Amino acid sequence: MGEKFRLGVTGGIGSGKTSVCRVFNLLGVPVFSADEAARDIMDNDRTVIDKVNHIAGKDLYLSGKLDRSALAGLVFTDPQLLHKINQVVHPQVRERFNEWEKLQAADYVIFEAAILFESGTFQVLDRILTVVAPVEERIERVIKRNNLSREQILARIKNQSDDDYKVSRSHYVIDNSENKMIIPEILKIHNDILNIINKGGDGKVR
Repeated sequence: MGEKFRLGVTGGIGSGKTSVCRVFNLLGVPVFSADEAARDIMDNDRTVIDKVNHIAGKDLYLSGKLDRSALAGLVFTDPQLLHKINQVVHPQVRERFNEWEKLQAADYVIFEAAILFESGTFQVLDRILTVVAPVEERIERVIKRNNLSREQILARIKNQSDDDYKVSRSHYVIDNSENKMIIPEILKIHNDILNIINKGGDGKVR
């Protein structure tokens, strides 16, 4: 555990974990987006770029920027390739998070990541919140915001650990389906964490 209490927030593509994090942010909780950090590192870290190209067996930066479509085409048909790239990128993400965390003055911080369990980062967090939603709603959300087909979205969902796996390893779960109210649930979690911090505990399940 770091010096601060760390809440991990995860959820599959289209679950709405970023919307949940925005509410926490409004409550004064700083949010670190692992996915944004990973994108920045993969675009700008020369060592990481060279390793990604080596693992892919081809130059994915012909235009000067990462060809994310080409990368997606490779990794979503080859889970081992995805695992190897994650092993290169995620230690860098965690290092960046550790530096960011030192600058925060709040009672606790949030580490938001789509692949919290797959990357192993859950092991250094105090509590985990998983955001869930029905698959059809998730697909509809992603189609609205991204230029992806239903098949591409389903492939990405298949490549992430399923909700049952995440939920069974989480301390909190928020159902973010269209007919659910998420703000009262977020407030409950926020208050629970503040109580844990005030009591001097770390909240880990042992």
